Amino acid sequence: MEEYKKTEKNSAAKKRQAISDSSSKTDWSFLENTYRDRKVLITGGLGFIGSNLAIALCGMGAEVIIVDSLIEDYGGNLFNIEPVKDKLKVNIADVRDESSMNYLVKKMDYIFNLAGQVSHIDSMKDPYTDLDINCRSQLSLLESCKKYNKDVVIVYAGTRQQYGKPDYLPVDEKHPVHPTDVNGINMMAGEWYHILYNNVYGIRSVSLRLTNTYGPRLLLKHNRQGFFGWFIRQIIEGETISIFGDGMQKRDFNFVEDAVRAFLIAGANKSSYGNFYNLGGTERISLVELVELMLRIYGSGSYKIVPFPPERKIIDIGDFYADYAKIESELKWSPEISLEKGLEYTFDYYKKYKDNYF
Repeated sequence: MEEYKKTEKNSAAKKRQAISDSSSKTDWSFLENTYRDRKVLITGGLGFIGSNLAIALCGMGAEVIIVDSLIEDYGGNLFNIEPVKDKLKVNIADVRDESSMNYLVKKMDYIFNLAGQVSHIDSMKDPYTDLDINCRSQLSLLESCKKYNKDVVIVYAGTRQQYGKPDYLPVDEKHPVHPTDVNGINMMAGEWYHILYNNVYGIRSVSLRLTNTYGPRLLLKHNRQGFFGWFIRQIIEGETISIFGDGMQKRDFNFVEDAVRAFLIAGANKSSYGNFYNLGGTERISLVELVELMLRIYGSGSYKIVPFPPERKIIDIGDFYADYAKIESELKWSPEISLEKGLEYTFDYYKKYKDNYF
């Protein structure tokens, strides 16, 4: 494990150097001063984005507590926090449990709320569970804060899926929301619970509408939480990738450390409270172009074009890429890790640690 920590430290140093070589607008000293010695709760903290966020916050000297239910197939993985397991606390609990949340929110300075069910397919097969996890859990958290910690700051993880099939591109925050699946509707409701409690009860909250996020610690066990992780796994295992439709659907992407930086910035800036912001990428490419780039970086692999399965076709949104001008203008965030560089980091990670994810 010492070798693991050394390798991860070197990898982090390479990524920081890549960022410093870019025209970064991030005031890291401000962020470090904001979170140092602060009590931070991360719901869903053993998952993909939550664990990367926990690692970043531990590096800033925050007192981090993770709450995660470790529900099978939802992405929670204790290996995700291996580099900082001795620097934080983990509470295995369900955010829907009011008694647990009443206790956990007390004395917290910040809550990064990433707990949720994110599979669009699962939400259509089992809409009641999606409703329970993505709506009831948000109300449980907010009610606990209303009763026991109204001074906390909450950053909620929303999704581009709230918009549904775009009426125009790129999609900005003024675009109508008309989700194509149950998950999008419930995530939209979860976001607006946070905005409502901000406006009515003064519980400072902000939502980030995430686009396709990728990178180390992404779930690779199955393909129900998106195509990106599954493509990574298929390439490493030497399987032929199946691209649905004609493969010309365009997407944008964020490397996970860019997404983590957005969470940190949003929580630290008072002007963000009561608002919601799109994240987005500078590179907008088709799925075929994405796969060809992945295969080139990895050095081998193949793909084929196949028809959409019916259950996926009815919720497909076609082309989607976001306009992130609002968060760039107001909070000075923009993506800094290129897709090619991010893919290199991602493949390097899973080549080393695939046994903990496959």
